[in-house]
Amino acid sequence: MNRPELTAERFIASPFVDGDRLYRTGDLARYLPDGNLAFLGRNDDQVKIRGFRIEPGEIAARLCEHPFVREAVVVAHEGPGGEPRLVAYVVCVPEAASNELEGSELAGALRAHISAHLPEYMVPSAFVRLAALPLTVNGKLNRKALAAPDDEAYAHRAYEPPQGEIEITLAQIWAELLGVERVGRHDHFFALGGHSLLAVQLIERLRRRSLGVEVRTLFARPVLADQAASLGSHQEVAVPANRITEQSTAITPEMLPLIELAQGEIDRIIATVPGGVGNIQDIYGLSPLQDGILFHHLLATKGDPYLLVSQMAFADRGVLDRYLAAVQRVVDRHDILRTSFVWEGLPRPAQVVWRHASLEVSEVELDGSAGPGAAQLKDRFDPRQHRIDLGRAPLLRFVIAREPG
Repeated sequence: MNRPELTAERFIASPFVDGDRLYRTGDLARYLPDGNLAFLGRNDDQVKIRGFRIEPGEIAARLCEHPFVREAVVVAHEGPGGEPRLVAYVVCVPEAASNELEGSELAGALRAHISAHLPEYMVPSAFVRLAALPLTVNGKLNRKALAAPDDEAYAHRAYEPPQGEIEITLAQIWAELLGVERVGRHDHFFALGGHSLLAVQLIERLRRRSLGVEVRTLFARPVLADQAASLGSHQEVAVPANRITEQSTAITPEMLPLIELAQGEIDRIIATVPGGVGNIQDIYGLSPLQDGILFHHLLATKGDPYLLVSQMAFADRGVLDRYLAAVQRVVDRHDILRTSFVWEGLPRPAQVVWRHASLEVSEVELDGSAGPGAAQLKDRFDPRQHRIDLGRAPLLRFVIAREPG
């Protein structure tokens, strides 16, 4: 960034080791009696928005580069759902009034200016115009006097009320998620403060109303009227009934409406499942995401990029047995946990839901002279070297070991 003054402020000489440097994080903490640190907050204005650490001063400096802005300050306000969001407060030069930049028009112009210079997560949701920044008796910014933004602080388009049931429903959801009073049919989801996390919430709320939509559609059609039109053209896909029953003694191509397989291919799948036909609940193709995961699994010459490994310690064997029994009940309840994958000898990979899938539990002995048990297990089952068989459900493996000594 070529800012030596900032480097000097953040990287300070170490009082512990001559010649070393420490990084001043700006975090405030205190030691607890047990030696742990309790986080107390920040000693600067840095905020965290959607996982990103942000310096509001950097945004304010960019705002002041706009020809109509004389002063600016950016703070984090609590938005709908308790999530923090950025709000900018600006004092404009007199020329701004002569250009009739007020309310939503000003918010739109400033949002476009910031968007051209900073990443999306640093763009304020609202822009509040003030006659002057509120100050304390000491001449410092009075943050408590900065009122929450009203509806005019958002980048609304020229208002036209929503038309039709779908537009009205969508506008109501937008208003709830974005914390605005009114949404017009020409408003832009992201210009009103929307972002990817809110887009996911929007999709969920639409699905509750039987209105299906993909994430990419929300980004491609962010204007309310366009978005509503895409919802209006959406046709819910009727999922055919499962034709495989517990009484089935054979599985034929006609019983698999979600995947095209010849009888010989079906027989090949049946041969991979313990118990054969009687233990098969369903067979269907993979989703695009599953296709990608399987591709990377097969591409890896050793290990598995999607294998997750964790360790747990139990006080005694009785507690461990109760834990495993609880996991088995979860597997019994959820189809996806009883699903295996078959691809060899098939025109396309298939996933197979088993009716019954018992946990695979094994026991290993650790070397008492090879260090802590946790470290030995970590090395032995390192996902960079270790793989599991995707053809055996559930895709969970449990290994029991006693701590050496």
